[in-house]
Amino acid sequence: MDRLRQQILILHLRSGDLASATVGWARYDGTMAEEEVQMQAGDELEPPYSSVLAAMRDGWQVIQISPAPERSAATGTGQLANEYVLQRMVSV
Repeated sequence: MDRLRQQILILHLRSGDLASATVGWARYDGTMAEEEVQMQAGDELEPPYSSVLAAMRDGWQVIQISPAPERSAATGTGQLANEYVLQRMVSV
């Protein structure tokens, strides 16, 4: 009997347009065994998808749209803008 497990994909885009280029990403895979190592920052040179729209065409569902970024007035730092969280359920 197949069981469903969740995969999460976080994409940071160049702009708020879902078709704009991916500039940062992270993946979390619930299908992997506990002892397997999840993706670490810098593990991959190329993004898994060129945009959120490309990921959606491959079956990923958008579950969170980027909120307005909070920036520190003093330093100009804060979270990356244009972050999108996607998920898909896969059989294991």
